[in-house]
Amino acid sequence: MRKVSIFGATGSVGQNTVDLIARDPDSYDVVALTGGANIALLAQDAKRLNADIAITAYDSRLEELRAALAGTGIEAAAGQAALIEAGARPVNWVMSAIVGAAGLAPGLEALKQGATLALANKETLVCAGKLVLDTARKHNARLLPVDSEHSAIFQALVGEDMAAVERIIITASGGAFRDWPLDALEHASLAEASSHPNWDMGQRITIDSASMFNKALEVIETREFFGVDPSQIEVIIHPESMVHSLVGFRDGALMAHLGAPDMRHAIGYALHWPDRRDLPVARLDLAQLGQLNFKAPEDARYPALRLAYDVMDRGGLSGAVFNAAKERALDAFIAERIGFLDMARVVEQVLDRFEANPGLIDAQMTLDNVTQTDHLARQWADEAMAQRAGR
Repeated sequence: MRKVSIFGATGSVGQNTVDLIARDPDSYDVVALTGGANIALLAQDAKRLNADIAITAYDSRLEELRAALAGTGIEAAAGQAALIEAGARPVNWVMSAIVGAAGLAPGLEALKQGATLALANKETLVCAGKLVLDTARKHNARLLPVDSEHSAIFQALVGEDMAAVERIIITASGGAFRDWPLDALEHASLAEASSHPNWDMGQRITIDSASMFNKALEVIETREFFGVDPSQIEVIIHPESMVHSLVGFRDGALMAHLGAPDMRHAIGYALHWPDRRDLPVARLDLAQLGQLNFKAPEDARYPALRLAYDVMDRGGLSGAVFNAAKERALDAFIAERIGFLDMARVVEQVLDRFEANPGLIDAQMTLDNVTQTDHLARQWADEAMAQRAGR
C-alpha cells in the first residue's frame, strides 16, 4: 500500500486526484490532505479517504475544521507551518496542487523526504526551478509533471534522447478572448474572463487562460523541467484542446499526445507511473471530432507570452518576480480595481523595476531569497497599481 498526500485537495486538480484514489482505496494510505477555505469539502474528503491529518491554509478556520472532524480521529491543523510539516511527513507520492507560490515550501519538504512529487503547481519551478531540481537530485526524489501540457511532453519523450529534440510545442486553448476583436480586450469584464470555452476550472486559472499568463508560466516551466533552450519552445493556439503538446525531433518527426480535456489523464499517469492503468476518461472518436485547428498566438492579444521569454533571458530570481507580480495583478483584476490588459502592464513594470536592481536578479536561489523576492515584487506590484489608479 502506497502512502500518499494531496496538497491542494479542494481545488480542481486535487478533487480529480481524490476521485482517482477513492476508486481504489485499498491501494493507498492517505496521510495528509490540505485545502483552503472550503472546510466542508476538506473534511468530507479527509473522512472519505481516512486521512491521518487535514490542514487548512487559514489559521482562522482551524476550529471549524476541528468541529467538522470531531469524533473521526483525524488530526486537524492550520497555517503555513502546518502545511510545511505535512510536507515533511514520510510518504511515497505527493500531489502538489496548491495554487501559487504557497505551494513551493511544502513541495520542497516532500522532496527532502525522497518522495515522488507530482507537480501540478506551475509556480514551484517558475519561482525556484534550480532550487527544486537541486533538492530533488540531492535527496534522490523524483518530479513528475501533472500539467496536461508537461505530462504530454514527458510521455512523448519516453525512450527518447533529449539531444535529438529540436523543439517543444505547447498547445493553448486561447481562452475566453481568443476570437475577440483586439480593441475590445481593454474593456473585457471579470465575468467574461471567468468563462473558459473548453475546461471546467477555478476562476483564477480560467482568467490566467484568457490572459495566457498560465501559458507563460508553462513556457518557463518547460525550460526548467526539460532543460531546453527558450528558443526551442513554441506556443500554438489549438481551440479543441485535444492535442496537449508536441515534441519535434531533428529528423522532422513530431510526437503528439492527444486525449479528451480531462485532468485525470495527467494525474493518473503520474499516480501510476511508470505503469499505465485504466482511467475513467472519455475516449476520443476522431471521426466525430472531424478536424483539429491550429494558429499562431498574436503578440498584442497575449503580451504575457513575450514577458515569459523576457524572464527566461533575465534568469535568476526573475521568475519569482514574474509570478508574484502576476498573482497580485490577478487579485486586483478579480477585485475589479484594474482592467484585463492592465495585468500584463503591471507585471512588465515590476520586471523592469527589478531589472534595475542587478544585485537582486543575481542573488543566490535559496528559499529565503525566493520568499523575500516574492514579497518585494508583490509590494512593487501594489505600488504600480496605485500609480495607475492615480492617473
